[in-house]
Amino acid sequence: MVSKKFRVILILISILIIITTAFFKSEIFAAEITATIKISLCGDSVIGAEEQCDGATLGGATCVSRGFSGGALACGLSCEFNTLSCYSSGASSSSATGGGGGGGGGITAQVVTNVIFSGRAYPKSVVTLLKDAQIAATTVVGEDAKFQITLSDLSGGNYIFSVYGEDKKGFRSSLLTFPVGVTSGVTTRVSGIFVAPTIAVDKIEVKRGDNIAIFGQSVPKTEITISVNSEEEFFNKTDSDSDGVYLYNFDTSVLEMGQHLAKSKSSLDGEISSFSKAVGFTVGAKTVMAEEPKKVPEKGDLNNDKRVNLVDFSVAAYWYKRPSPPTSTDLNNDGKVNLVDFSIMAFYWTG
Repeated sequence: MVSKKFRVILILISILIIITTAFFKSEIFAAEITATIKISLCGDSVIGAEEQCDGATLGGATCVSRGFSGGALACGLSCEFNTLSCYSSGASSSSATGGGGGGGGGITAQVVTNVIFSGRAYPKSVVTLLKDAQIAATTVVGEDAKFQITLSDLSGGNYIFSVYGEDKKGFRSSLLTFPVGVTSGVTTRVSGIFVAPTIAVDKIEVKRGDNIAIFGQSVPKTEITISVNSEEEFFNKTDSDSDGVYLYNFDTSVLEMGQHLAKSKSSLDGEISSFSKAVGFTVGAKTVMAEEPKKVPEKGDLNNDKRVNLVDFSVAAYWYKRPSPPTSTDLNNDGKVNLVDFSIMAFYWTG
């Protein structure tokens, strides 16, 4: 007969194990994220990994080492070499610098506070940057899967930034969140951002023994690790193609009946992304196909039907050049509805 005191001890030990396991998992997860992001400052007189120079610190570079005959090499506000005062053979230093002149013609350097974010996501996808949980900027990723976002005119202080991607099917990645301290008059570069893959399944319920397709998008030519939880966790690997798309057909015969979760992460050149969102599905006695998400237009949906078409055009036409249009109709927030608003509507047109 197990005593009440012994049962309490067993419960306390179990709780301690759970807390310890969760702690180590969170520590590993946090280390994985911070290892992929590098932060360097432009304006601290230290040449960072993403900088050519910093203030008066040129790293030994001169106009001659940059391929010119002579002159005075300088460092720009973005910590890149400024060669305007360098000259090549046949050009005098005075002609290269504008030929001198009277006093008072100097250029006063502007104090700029920027944060530049760069990294990799999915080709031709949209990356969104949040500042303190509010959307600060969006950008379209290049075909090489690289992106860069610059935030200007920030006040010095501490911010919480988050980044997520949205693939061409409308699936979103998990949030990658990190704190950044911004110094007034300094350009801060946040590089090495590796946006997590998107993930989806083709069935919300799958008959046990049938395959379920797990798919998404990531950086092209990366190794994708897919995790499916069950009584034990199953790990499978596949590769993304030249567009970053990946697909894995998982055999559900190894899973018990009931609810399951799948997630994925990417690795490339020794760098590992964080895990994607977890997507759920049920293993049961029948198969029910999943529906693809309907992308909601960012602007132009004036009647909230998740489409931009002739109905919205008619609403905007009513307010064309009329005073005090609704803010939902004034798409560029200039206090009037004109051809600019119709151009924005045409961009988001779904038909």
